Amino acid sequence: MRIFIVLFFLLILTPAQGQSLQAVQIYTDDQLLNLIKENKHLSQVVLDECQLVEDIEARAVKAKMPSYQFLWGDMLAYGVCVKKDIALGLHYMQLAADQGLSEGLEQMGRYYHVGKFMQVDIEQAIVFLKAAAAMNNLAAQMRLANIYQQGYGSPLDYPALYSQLHHALTDDKATHKKISQLKKQLAAKMPAHVVKAAKKADYTN
Repeated sequence: MRIFIVLFFLLILTPAQGQSLQAVQIYTDDQLLNLIKENKHLSQVVLDECQLVEDIEARAVKAKMPSYQFLWGDMLAYGVCVKKDIALGLHYMQLAADQGLSEGLEQMGRYYHVGKFMQVDIEQAIVFLKAAAAMNNLAAQMRLANIYQQGYGSPLDYPALYSQLHHALTDDKATHKKISQLKKQLAAKMPAHVVKAAKKADYTN
């Protein structure tokens, strides 16, 4: 879905012949992180008419900023404003994850889970998702709960995830309902006293 949206923006935002481009300022780290959290980072690069490619590459490759490594990796993997290079894109996403960027950890876990760009590897997916979940990444926590419900993972990890979901914050009613369902499923796998203790514990970084 993401790539179709990006292609749509490319089609509608190509400037008419002779139309001048407006200079675009590079994103601050906080701005980029917010775009990534909202999954708007690729579409923003397109909205800015691909003017920041060199700046983005420099911050990813030379400055080694994890948020920009993530953006540059995604651009390469999907071929947004640059020549598509999946292997190199995944390399930079991995670098962002290695630096502890929760969105990078979550995305790598998601790719291993669904087999995007790579073969499915549930064990590897759990490694990335657990790390992201401990950093309060709600998407990682919810995906991990679904994986555990399918019989993967260790029961020793259930209390930590239950605690993380119990303390998760959201103002979206559908997400709130889904969290409640996931908590019930996890609780059914644990003794009552363990569930009670998990509600009081803090398993986040």
